[in-house]
Amino acid sequence: MEKRYINIQQAARILGVSALTLRNWDNSGKFPAGRHPISNYRVYKVQDLEDLLIEIELSKGHKRPTKSEAKKLVVKHLEADEE
Repeated sequence: MEKRYINIQQAARILGVSALTLRNWDNSGKFPAGRHPISNYRVYKVQDLEDLLIEIELSKGHKRPTKSEAKKLVVKHLEADEE
């Protein structure tokens, strides 16, 4: 089963930033997080991370990565996190 949401630590690792940076981005509205309905912890949609990674690549002047290329990067980081 595909994960649709990930926790803040996994999102930080995928994006190469700290969890504190993600909290600051959430508080300022730059990259808002969802909330887990029971624990109220921040959670992030995998789709939102893919979209952000595409934006980052475009801002670096690289060609637009396909959705599958962005998804492969996210999956690679998620698999490394589970090991």
